[in-house]
Amino acid sequence: MASSHDRTLPSLPYAAPAQRGDKGPAAAELPLESGRRAVVPVVREEAQVVPHEVEAARVRVSKQVSEREELVSVPLVNEHVRVERVPIGRTVERAPEVRQEGDTTIVPVIEEVLVVERKILLKEEIRITRERAVVQSPPQRVRLRDEHVEVERVEPRPRPRD
Repeated sequence: MASSHDRTLPSLPYAAPAQRGDKGPAAAELPLESGRRAVVPVVREEAQVVPHEVEAARVRVSKQVSEREELVSVPLVNEHVRVERVPIGRTVERAPEVRQEGDTTIVPVIEEVLVVERKILLKEEIRITRERAVVQSPPQRVRLRDEHVEVERVEPRPRPRD
């Protein structure tokens, strides 16, 4: 006697699959000659796509450094101060403040002098002037470098076949 797995099922119209929701595959019931029913699972396949990297092209980069000499002249700033003493010799009510006149800073120098009454005598002013001179330096040899880059497209390596 043949087992239920070896039976040839009659060619009957397809019955609707049983409703199972999202819990698993559906099944169709087919009547057999003996009055019993056979349950045939209905299977659905799904495909899963997984991308992977494929080398499409390659490049080769090469760089050369060249050197050249140039004459370079750099402006240099030379700064010094000149101190000048200016005698004033007059009396003042109070000591004058240090003041600025252009590039010159004026510092009053006072002296108290005893007289029948005491007065402030502006004895002298010290004038400090800032003077600038721009002097061109002599030409000097300096070594400068340039970089040149070349990019070349290279065919990709053949992919191994799966």
